[in-house]
Amino acid sequence: MNGYNAGVPGATRWETLTRVIIPGVLGNVLTGLRLAIGITWIVLVPCEMLGVQAGLGYFILDTRDRLAYPELMATVIAIGVIGFALDYAARAFVQRYGRGG
Repeated sequence: MNGYNAGVPGATRWETLTRVIIPGVLGNVLTGLRLAIGITWIVLVPCEMLGVQAGLGYFILDTRDRLAYPELMATVIAIGVIGFALDYAARAFVQRYGRGG
C-alpha cells in the first residue's frame, strides 16, 4: 500500500475519511445524538423518582406528598421548559453542523 485509497482516486485515506466519510455520516450521527438527549431526559426524571433524595423527579413526589400542588405544577413546567431547551439546542446544532456546515 502506498497510502492511497483505491475507492477514491488520488485521495489518501485521511482525505477520504475527513472529506467524504465523516461529512457523509455526520448528519445521521448528530440526529442520533439529538434523539439520545431526548430519550435521556425522558428517562432521567422518572429514574429520580425511584431511589434518590434529590432531583426533579424526587421533588415531584415530595410536593405530591406535601399536597403542594402549585410547586408540583411549577416543577412539571420546568421539566418541560428544560426538555424543550435541550431539544432546541440539539436541533440547532444538527442544522448547523449536520448538513456540511
